[in-house]
Amino acid sequence: MTQDVQAALAQVPFRVTDPQRIPAERYYDEAFFKLENEKLWPHVWQMACRLEEIPHIGDYVEYRNLDKSVIVVRTKNGVKAFHNACRHRGVQLVDQPGNCAKTGFICPFHGWRWNAEGKNTFVFGKQIFDEALLDHAEIDLPPVRVEFWGGCAFINFDDDAPGLIESLGPVVDILDARHVDRLKMDWWYGTVLPTNWKLAMEAFMEGYHVMRTHPQLHDLMPMNSYGVDVDENVPTRNMDSRMMVNNMADFYVRLSAGMAGMIHETEVAVIEKLRDMDVPEDPMAALGAFIAKAQQDITADGLARGAPMFDIAKVNQEKPFHDVEFMFPHYFLLPSFAAMSSYRIRPLTAETCLFEIWSLVLRPDDEPYETPKGPTMLPYDSKEFPEIPMQDYSNLPRQQVGLHQFKEMRLSHEQEGMISNYQRLVDGYLAGLDAETLRKGQTVVNSGYNAPILDIGF
Repeated sequence: MTQDVQAALAQVPFRVTDPQRIPAERYYDEAFFKLENEKLWPHVWQMACRLEEIPHIGDYVEYRNLDKSVIVVRTKNGVKAFHNACRHRGVQLVDQPGNCAKTGFICPFHGWRWNAEGKNTFVFGKQIFDEALLDHAEIDLPPVRVEFWGGCAFINFDDDAPGLIESLGPVVDILDARHVDRLKMDWWYGTVLPTNWKLAMEAFMEGYHVMRTHPQLHDLMPMNSYGVDVDENVPTRNMDSRMMVNNMADFYVRLSAGMAGMIHETEVAVIEKLRDMDVPEDPMAALGAFIAKAQQDITADGLARGAPMFDIAKVNQEKPFHDVEFMFPHYFLLPSFAAMSSYRIRPLTAETCLFEIWSLVLRPDDEPYETPKGPTMLPYDSKEFPEIPMQDYSNLPRQQVGLHQFKEMRLSHEQEGMISNYQRLVDGYLAGLDAETLRKGQTVVNSGYNAPILDIGF
């Protein structure tokens, strides 16, 4: 690092100086939270909405994060974004989804109006204002930078920030090959967690927690990635080839029940038909044959139903993926076969956040479906959540309290590196490093689930 970079980073409070240790104050200190609001969020690409939320001309949604509110609207000339505030006295124009094709945007305070393109079309009693106050450059809605990827609109308040695609990096090719832009919502949940936004994200950056947090999945996993299991209460499983196939099928079925997007019900239906397939005698060969057949048949089933399917086996070989793919700073996609789950996290206060989950599927374009218009909001401890997020949510509030009791987290350099990588990138933003350095760091950070600690360039 240059002396200038070192000096800038040295000014960051509670900076990550040892990549394997994360200072606990980063998750609750009010000054640190304020610094994130000032130095991070105004300069990053934020997933503002799924484009299927605004399918028709005039459809709009509000995207809000901290003290910023944006209107994302589909116009005759494409999707655009504007600051969500009346140019007269600052009243918020919209606070829920709607359609402005007929009426435009109307301020509820004094009735000023704007069309979908952000142009002011009406000022009540304009003769009472000095003409200089009503110049269109001053009263049209200020645009917000918006770019598109993966079936979503992303906004950035920094007009000088690098573009979205170049900021995301290699993960774009990995997920584009899986037709991420064609995914459609099956369901959409949201909750307010009594947890710092970063802590909420980190629960999904490593698989080390599965053994204890999700025992129903761990018990069905054919292999253990974390060395010898020293728990003498856990029996050793010696499975023949048929047991191996049925165990893997059970795993997929349980994963579908716990997180539908990762294994969709249409994929489960195909998998269930393969339990009696002919397999080699060797258990591991049988497992490989079963997974290969599942990929082949799920692909064929999707194509037969008219879904915009890709060749799962071919894409998996050419574009290997992670079970969790991260798009800095707050968006996740979780692929498996063809369907995916998705997360978006937004800060509310230093110790609370908004957490949203989607189940996404490749659905035939002409298949009737009632697309969700907003998240079903539930208490974080609701039993209505799918099994897996419900288990994760049970840990996070307790972790938030526990963080006040000690000074630092300790990370595995092999399995929990994703946490360290993105936390150090946050420090780069707080230090005000140059945009190209941050962009290069982001392309490294977006490296997927269970990543080791990596060199992010500073």
